[in-house]
Amino acid sequence: MARRVRLAIIGAGTAGLTALKEAQRITPDVVLINDGPYGTTCARVGCMPSKALLASAHAFHDRAFLAEAGVRGTEALSVDMSAVLERVRSLRDRFIAGPIRLAESLGERNLRGRPRFLDPHTLELGGERIEAEATVIATGSRPVLPEPWRQLGKRVLTSDDIFEQEDLLPRVAVVGLGAVGAELGQALAQLGLHVSGFTLTETVAGLTDPQVSQALIRCLRADMQVFTGTEVHLEPADYNAVHVRTGDRTMEVDWVLASLGRRPNIEGLGLENLDVEFDGQGIPVFDSTTRRLGKHPIYIAGDVNGERPVLHEAADDGRIAAYFALHPDAQCLTRRTALGIVFTTPNAARVGQSYAELDHEHIVVGEADFSRQGRALMAGRNAGCLRVYAATADARLLGAEMAAPEGEHLAHLLAWVIQQGLTVDEVLQLPFYHPVVEEGLRSALQAARRELGQHRRTPDLPLCEEPVDWALGK
Repeated sequence: MARRVRLAIIGAGTAGLTALKEAQRITPDVVLINDGPYGTTCARVGCMPSKALLASAHAFHDRAFLAEAGVRGTEALSVDMSAVLERVRSLRDRFIAGPIRLAESLGERNLRGRPRFLDPHTLELGGERIEAEATVIATGSRPVLPEPWRQLGKRVLTSDDIFEQEDLLPRVAVVGLGAVGAELGQALAQLGLHVSGFTLTETVAGLTDPQVSQALIRCLRADMQVFTGTEVHLEPADYNAVHVRTGDRTMEVDWVLASLGRRPNIEGLGLENLDVEFDGQGIPVFDSTTRRLGKHPIYIAGDVNGERPVLHEAADDGRIAAYFALHPDAQCLTRRTALGIVFTTPNAARVGQSYAELDHEHIVVGEADFSRQGRALMAGRNAGCLRVYAATADARLLGAEMAAPEGEHLAHLLAWVIQQGLTVDEVLQLPFYHPVVEEGLRSALQAARRELGQHRRTPDLPLCEEPVDWALGK
């Protein structure tokens, strides 16, 4: 006999587990099916262990500022790479414990293996049939690694296996300088490795504004070599080293960190048995509002759909997919303002609409230079810039990109006001303390107001609910 369930969720990552919690608000009739390790990509090999590594790297890097600020003895500090990586793994094990407990709490409703669609309502798993009213596919993604590079064995690592190393040899090439490559490349350099970073694009860290990207590249080059707009070829060298070839340049390194993006885990799911279309990346075509595949009761959420591959977006994807799987005719849900942060120093971030997405004929740009910003200067973090984008028609803030100190916090503030639909003037009426890096945001907003050709009619303070008649003193 087939097992009948209201909802089947394939994948126990962030999207799958969030879909599970959303579904459990409505029904207990849910099964979770997972093939491979539990614990989510973020907690196991992604944002959490990488930030643990970055914490050690940035702290060690601050010794130069401490010496400049009059703190003596910093030259005696050194890095024990084995101990750094051991701490990362210890924290990683702590982070994955919660997701593992959640999956295990399902008991017999937590199934292991790779299911396969026989038809839109039927899955086969290890000889058992599961008939589901609806299904959520949340199988995640894996690092891209060209087949010739695989032949180099452990000389080429990805973010999936770097944290498992007991130690790291001193010369490394980081190929790909998106979010992962920029973060890990700078971290390894700050920990004392000789790092050469390569990217096929002219911009780094997912930034699309050339001026902001160049500001970040200048900061990265203080720690490591950075080569943009270059294609890389790898070849084995003597003594288990690697030759990195780019045009007429050849460099020898001990190992390579491949950071070329990720591809969806959809193989073996039997999607060929369903009448679905695929895009150019091999991802099933889905409704961007509901995450539904055509007219089938099948929804796709998280990194596997390739749309917004970061944790908080994957979690929202899981919520949306489960919600519509159980309420297919429900009113649509609006997505939160797009927010992406890269934890380099300075932080890189994109908020709302990116520079590349905007119609430049209908926006103005306000910029702040953090090399002269007071609080950043005091802390020895005076580098980078922030650019905000506002609509010429109504002065609403549309987006921003930055490479700025405390950018993770500035990005949140901007995401909140953009989601609220506030104008430049309305944001300038909000409080700014002194001295704080947020004053750099105020400078960018003031620059945008000047570009809009606007002038203050009143001080940058909220108006009273009722107009005050100053002549009458009330």
